[in-house]
Amino acid sequence: MAMEDVTEAAAATTAESTAFTVKRYPVAPGHRINVRSGPGTNYSIVKVLAEGVRVPINCQKPGTTVTGPYGTTNLWDNIANGQYVSDAYVNTGSDGYVAVRCS
Repeated sequence: MAMEDVTEAAAATTAESTAFTVKRYPVAPGHRINVRSGPGTNYSIVKVLAEGVRVPINCQKPGTTVTGPYGTTNLWDNIANGQYVSDAYVNTGSDGYVAVRCS
């Protein structure tokens, strides 16, 4: 295999692993978290997360104010298309935005 082929293969592998490396944040221990269709408690529950899961945060936006283990906040985390959880139940290490604001 030529050196340029090895370099291209390594670059492709790095790009692939970078594309699939998403930071995940732990939800509060001992809690099953409601996942809602929008950023608020008035939105329907689409599923419930099991205890001990870690979630990606694609973007964040303000919504209903919620009090949880990590404080009181109106910030909601988008974890998938049409799926939001209150940031009050996600350990991001911050009281503010850790991802881009959802449009």
